[in-house]
Amino acid sequence: MKKLLILLISIVSVQSYTQELTGKQLLDKAIQHHDPNGNWKTFNGTLFVTMETPKRPNRDSEIQINLPEEYFYIKATRGENTTEYTLNKENCSISFNRKTPTETEKKEHKLSCKRANLYKNYYTYLYGLPMKLKDNGTIIHDKVERKTFKGKEYLVLKVTYDQKVGSDTWYFYFNPKTYAMEVYQFFKDKPNSGEYILLTGEEAINGIKMPKNRAWYYNKNDGYLGTDILKNK
Repeated sequence: MKKLLILLISIVSVQSYTQELTGKQLLDKAIQHHDPNGNWKTFNGTLFVTMETPKRPNRDSEIQINLPEEYFYIKATRGENTTEYTLNKENCSISFNRKTPTETEKKEHKLSCKRANLYKNYYTYLYGLPMKLKDNGTIIHDKVERKTFKGKEYLVLKVTYDQKVGSDTWYFYFNPKTYAMEVYQFFKDKPNSGEYILLTGEEAINGIKMPKNRAWYYNKNDGYLGTDILKNK
């Protein structure tokens, strides 16, 4: 009876704490877990990412991010082809199989500076989470919910964006004990649109705990899209 009473008190205490925890407070706790020394703002490092997708060869990428210098570089190899994009402040350069691509190659392989910026935004956003949720234009909803997803309980943070930034609605799922980010999910305007991403393992890069594996699925049917695997070389 005594053990049962202690358990009940513990559950009530956790539930009460969750109700009192605001969205911004939850975000701060998550950032404290992933980036305890505040290293993201001055991040200058290299990521090695392998993307596995069904029925396609792996894409192996070397990604250099230097936030203070506004520098981004990615070298991606899939099969026999290697593409390199470099963004140095406003300057952009493209290499295809270690040479300047022809107009035909640009069209065939969709090579452009616009695509280079898409890669930059993609990798700096995903590997900068949850710290990137402090960026201007991000709307952190105040209410924190407790939800069960894939049989596991989480503290869930809802995030939307100013119209100039984006229109998707995001949900970030945090471990209620450690505040580690373990799932995130986004929806578009249409019902059952968007995707969810399961995060497993952690890799320490420049003092930041980044998710090692990101497995992507469709919301509508749980269809598997692929997995990004982070390596620390």
